[in-house]
Amino acid sequence: MRVDFDPEELGGDAFYRFLTSVVVPRPIAWISTITPDGAVENLAPHSFFSIASTDPPIVQFTSIGRKDSLRNVEDTPEFVVNFSSEPLMRQIRDTATDVPRTVGEFDMVGIEREPSRLVRPPRVAASPVVLECRSHTTLRMGNSTLVFGRVFLAAVHQEYLVDGRPNAERLRPLTKLGGDQWGTLGEVLHLARIPYEEPAR
Repeated sequence: MRVDFDPEELGGDAFYRFLTSVVVPRPIAWISTITPDGAVENLAPHSFFSIASTDPPIVQFTSIGRKDSLRNVEDTPEFVVNFSSEPLMRQIRDTATDVPRTVGEFDMVGIEREPSRLVRPPRVAASPVVLECRSHTTLRMGNSTLVFGRVFLAAVHQEYLVDGRPNAERLRPLTKLGGDQWGTLGEVLHLARIPYEEPAR
């Protein structure tokens, strides 16, 4: 027997909690941005994150409300996606705190930064993979804004590569589940696609 959940009856906040418990696991884009004057370097996790296009390479994250990440992308318009890995969980959690735009999470949490090559916002030095992006498009939808960024450079620490590609078991990706729950990689399954074959005539 199923239980029905009506978005209109529940209301926005309650259905948000429901949706984020159903759409799991969600990869976390740890987004670094910079204020227009360069005075503050912001860092925040966004768990509504995906690939939007591969040619050209475009990734997408969603800002629910007008977060500092969104404001900085609109003003600069650059950002870095820092890969969220399991060993960085507590630092990622700590940068989710809602602080004023004038407070930089790198310094607040004590996260080591490194300079980016092509954009102004810094990278997280300990992040296994970083994507340097420039804003391509933003799309307002309800209470949220989708930010699409074209990837101009990807950089990977060498020890996370296997056969020239980032390896999930080495990366140990961290994901977001519902409420205060987080997810780790767990068992990796290998199942190849079955090619379609035209029937013999």
